[in-house]
Amino acid sequence: NRMVSSNDILDAKILIVDDNVANVRLLEGLLRIAGYRSVESTTDPCAVCELYRRNRYELILLDLQMPEMDGFQVMEGLKEIERDDYLPVLVLTAQPAHKLRALEAGARDFIGKPFDLAEVRVRVRNILELRLLHLQASNRNRQLEDLVRELEQSRDVIRLKTLDEEKRRDAELALAQQTQESLLPAFLPEFENFQIHAYNHPTRYVGGDFYDFRQLNSAAWMGVLADVAGKGMPAALLSSMVLGALSFGFRSGTAPAEILTRINELLYEKSLSFQYVTIFLFVLKPDGTGEFISAGHNPVYIYRAATGSIEHLLAEHYFAGMFDFATYETRPFRMDRGDILLIYSDGLTEAEDRCDHMFGERRLLDLFRATGRSGGLALQANLLAELKTFTLGTPQGDDITFVIVEKLESPGAVGSVVEGTADPNGEQQASV
Repeated sequence: NRMVSSNDILDAKILIVDDNVANVRLLEGLLRIAGYRSVESTTDPCAVCELYRRNRYELILLDLQMPEMDGFQVMEGLKEIERDDYLPVLVLTAQPAHKLRALEAGARDFIGKPFDLAEVRVRVRNILELRLLHLQASNRNRQLEDLVRELEQSRDVIRLKTLDEEKRRDAELALAQQTQESLLPAFLPEFENFQIHAYNHPTRYVGGDFYDFRQLNSAAWMGVLADVAGKGMPAALLSSMVLGALSFGFRSGTAPAEILTRINELLYEKSLSFQYVTIFLFVLKPDGTGEFISAGHNPVYIYRAATGSIEHLLAEHYFAGMFDFATYETRPFRMDRGDILLIYSDGLTEAEDRCDHMFGERRLLDLFRATGRSGGLALQANLLAELKTFTLGTPQGDDITFVIVEKLESPGAVGSVVEGTADPNGEQQASV
């Protein structure tokens, strides 16, 4: 069941954090009158992380301006506890300028001071409902992965009875791999003033990541990278459905935002409750102007050649397939000559070495910043070399995929097409 009950919401654990005792008492009273049965509070921001580690609150109402430790520092501490970066935080602020910064830091929503009591009730209930839905989906996903892991371990213990059975299994898996690879472009297309590089390595024979590109008209082209939750055959089947829906939508001339809204509806109706997809979709014109939609995808980076800085394009929308009410809108962005766009699935930053340390976002950004001036091809080569050195052949738990788009220095210059190649480990590399 995708829904949570009113009792679930009213039983949720809530923590109020504000150095002003009067504000704490006001919020405590309001929430208890509204029926919430598990409300705690503290005026000490330094105690929040330990309280959260012990009690795992479903919601934290957090003041941003406090002595000793402000709300932004508290959220940084919470991120070290929450591995999935989902912070159940509703910030309290009297500074309008702090609202956007708080959302970028991971807060789910904000309430302005002085408090509008009706607004507090509505926002608290809405965030708690979304938080409980998120926890419900995460728990089901973990349960399924545990079941799949048990089945795979059992399969490894039971030996195949005959050599014919083993050969038939290998043939079927090889066919599945060929089918999966056929979903990725064998040739990356030419787009005026741009050069593209792409890489894909599934953890098994097949995976849930894919990328695609399409010429929309003489003035624009689109690219997409998607990451289906889960691994193996179930993820591959869902990725095929999403890719087909994307292709149909763009062939029919539908606007990108409407295409993703329809895909969300399709996935919500047709997929299992624990299945969802993160999608980064973008449209670019030869002059570098464009627009993008990030549906729950990890940050996407742009290296700015003029300054050597890196800009983040952050997710502003829900995962596709998680909520039936989700809608999507495009956001503008621009690439100038020499700029490089880097899009990747989270399997890249979560790649592990032999000691279970992750490759990490900081390592990726440092490499991007150091290599960006050398161009997209050098970035791809250095990134793959760094991954190889870091992992040392360690089996990975998630598919690794990335796309690099470079705005060429010379207007009108395009490269030649190079066919995608696959090595025995299932890695797919391609570039224009």
